[in-house]
Amino acid sequence: MKLSVFAVLLQDRSFEEACKYLHEAGAQAVEIGCGGFPGKAHCDAADFLAHPEKIDQMLATLKKYDLEIAALSTHGNPVHPDKAVAKQFHDDFVAAVLLAEKMDVHTVVTFSGCPGGSPEDKTPNWVTCPWPDDYSNILEYQWNEVLIPYWKKWAAFAKEHGVSKLAFEMHPGFCVYNPETLLKLRAACGDNIGANFDPSHLFWQGIDPVAALRALGDAVYYFHAKDTKIDPINSAVNGVLDTKHYGDEIHRSWIFRSVGYGHDYQVWKDMMSTLRLIGYDGPISIEHEDSLMTPLEGLNKAIAFLKEVMMFEDRGAMWWA
Repeated sequence: MKLSVFAVLLQDRSFEEACKYLHEAGAQAVEIGCGGFPGKAHCDAADFLAHPEKIDQMLATLKKYDLEIAALSTHGNPVHPDKAVAKQFHDDFVAAVLLAEKMDVHTVVTFSGCPGGSPEDKTPNWVTCPWPDDYSNILEYQWNEVLIPYWKKWAAFAKEHGVSKLAFEMHPGFCVYNPETLLKLRAACGDNIGANFDPSHLFWQGIDPVAALRALGDAVYYFHAKDTKIDPINSAVNGVLDTKHYGDEIHRSWIFRSVGYGHDYQVWKDMMSTLRLIGYDGPISIEHEDSLMTPLEGLNKAIAFLKEVMMFEDRGAMWWA
């Protein structure tokens, strides 16, 4: 396993300054945001493609600080019902794939996206129940008329350009939000679609991350290290579906936390061990979205925590057997 950091949390400094900081903190790899919701602070994929010298400069900086590229990330909604919005996310995705090819990176992290409920809609419609029948009809439209046709075409495009791992973050609000929906899209659109396993989005849905990892198996293509704390008082009253602003922490049923602040060492050790059991030995990439501490404090605490639970060496032979 390699300890990685999603470098967008250091977007207030130059890429070189970010790499220097991460190297000194003990990171081994970086995940680079290059479009979509992560933004383009360190890397505008389309601009890099137009100016190849920027690619060379970024690769030289990474080499200088002994860092690998864990993945390029361009989380977005390319099936958004507003065509202008969809095009922006789509163009970012295409540019990220083409940049990954140029940089010999084989993993791109993104979202499945979420269409509207009909061709006439202007905003996405995330369905969470089957009845009244309107909702089941929406799901039929979203999957069969929009999502599957789109990703059949563009997953194939990604594979043609060397991106063997499209890692879809299973995120509520989008059509792929749990192992079942991830595997459904993978079966329909190709095996270069897999999961970016971010347990923070699974914890609050009531999903056991170990069970989810075992269900996904070799479809786990990437891992985001981020935690969630379920508030036992608020969730006992209102459940876990919560639309209050993330900044209203004390009233929410759950909030994002740095690793170790939502679940203890044993939970994270079990996840790391299960990753090894299913054959995943790739990056463990810290994503910081903890509103109770600064990005640097949260990052440093996450790095220290993960150094205790990750396995950095090959498992070796079972000398005792």
